[in-house]
Amino acid sequence: MYYLNFVNYLKIINNGVFTVKVRKAVIPVAGLGTRFLPATKAQPKEMLPIVDKPTIQFIIEEAIEAGIEDILIITGKNKRAIEDHFDKSVELELALREKGEAELLKVVEDISNLANIHYIRQKEPRGLGHAIYCARSFIGNEPFAVLLGDDLMTAEVPVIKQMLDIFREKEAPILGVQKVPESSVSSYGIVKYSSQEAGLYRVEDLVEKPDLADAPSNLAILGRYIITPEIFPILEKTKPGRNNEIQLTDALKELARLAPMYAYEFVGKRYDVGNKLGFLEATVEFALSRDDLGGEFRNYLKKLLAEE
Repeated sequence: MYYLNFVNYLKIINNGVFTVKVRKAVIPVAGLGTRFLPATKAQPKEMLPIVDKPTIQFIIEEAIEAGIEDILIITGKNKRAIEDHFDKSVELELALREKGEAELLKVVEDISNLANIHYIRQKEPRGLGHAIYCARSFIGNEPFAVLLGDDLMTAEVPVIKQMLDIFREKEAPILGVQKVPESSVSSYGIVKYSSQEAGLYRVEDLVEKPDLADAPSNLAILGRYIITPEIFPILEKTKPGRNNEIQLTDALKELARLAPMYAYEFVGKRYDVGNKLGFLEATVEFALSRDDLGGEFRNYLKKLLAEE
């Protein structure tokens, strides 16, 4: 094992075999959501609904389905609505109970019982790397998952679970990636790799939002990570980079120099709900997939297109 502090890692006995278990996840949501103004002037962008469910709830449900037990949400100013959403709502539950709305009551109660959710505020916007560094006391000496709220995934097996399965085999940091068109390379952190096998790439270097001519590949990091705690002393020393922010990619570059790191080409579809077009695509496709809305909504779209 290459871990610098491996003896401090949480281990679980599984049929007599010691394995490293990832129990915790970090979800950074401290961004200002300027691309969705004016809707996000007083409401977190993570609370904007895909049909009738906030985007952040999809992210949390993905983590829970993967077996994550504790979730830390890194919030910022004007994000109180996120805490309220996952808190118990006594008045609402009482009103629904009195009206005999059993189905809606269960929906509301289930939200407040989803997982052990914790919160800490990033007091100033210093970048994704700084947001992750804010989680160091919560994480301790354990490996952990990171799920970015702008990246909504659909997959038969939750994307973060796919990555956890790889982590149990490799016991090394895992980056969730997919191939992107050349025209989009400059919008992502891009992986330079030295070898590959069945969708798994050995990371040699990372380049943050390169020009196409400088891009080592078209493998883009898409909002899902399994990271080991050695990242924290690296983040502590990482200097501000692009946009004068502490970039997680810069710290991961250094971690990849110290120990093995892998990029996993996950199976599933990713929606960038941090921009308006991606948000609309997710809304339409999620609505079409629902039993209670899909048929009627599909007929409406067909009629609308026929009229053009």
